[in-house]
Amino acid sequence: MQKNQIIFVGFYILGSSLALYTEIKELNMEVIIIAKIVEAVEAVKLVRSGDVVMIGGFGNVGNPKRLIDLLADTDIHDLTVIANDLGTPNVGLGRWVRNRMLKKAIGTYFTYNTEAAELYFDGKLNLEMMPQGTFAESIRAGGCGIGGFYTKVGVGTELTAHCETKVIDGEAYVLAYPLKADVALLHARKADAMGNLVYEKTARNFNPLMATAAALTIVEVDELVETGMLSPEEIVTPYIYVDVLVPQNRGAVK
Repeated sequence: MQKNQIIFVGFYILGSSLALYTEIKELNMEVIIIAKIVEAVEAVKLVRSGDVVMIGGFGNVGNPKRLIDLLADTDIHDLTVIANDLGTPNVGLGRWVRNRMLKKAIGTYFTYNTEAAELYFDGKLNLEMMPQGTFAESIRAGGCGIGGFYTKVGVGTELTAHCETKVIDGEAYVLAYPLKADVALLHARKADAMGNLVYEKTARNFNPLMATAAALTIVEVDELVETGMLSPEEIVTPYIYVDVLVPQNRGAVK
């Protein structure tokens, strides 16, 4: 049998420049692209004004704190953020709110951030609230190509007054559309050099779903290890969904 050429391609940050390495092996496989591994200051340059950005996390758990804080120090603006919440005043995504970086936020509750509420009532910030299960399923739909789905959650309330309704088996449902993003900023406990991700307990939350629903996925990881050191049974997000890794501790990878 004729064997096809496989090319492993990866990117590492060396000082302030990216160094490209390639390793070519003769195998009967396709080309594999390994995730880019960069410093946080380089990764945030991939986010642009006007982007739709998904942010993993629930409260202060499972969110990419370093990336959020670095972006808060830029002049990026007019972002649409898809996140469970907007942090607290001037903390986490609360810094984005205070810096007026957002034009819209889609999430499940914003009550912890009184500044977001004030901007909403002043007509300076568009907030769209969704039931948490619908929020999660809409992200999943965006990631797997589902054009929409019907749910009974919120039927007859102000929250779904604008939604299309349909009667199925004698019961009313509302149509929910998928959520997708230009960029996802996520957090994982551990990753290997290819970009396979492992999460820690409830810090997992929305991160795996968001990894599938964005054109560009950037992941802040606590520990980076060599490929092959993760058990397939513990990997939640396969590398195919990960574009950029931002390690806080490079671990075994040199």
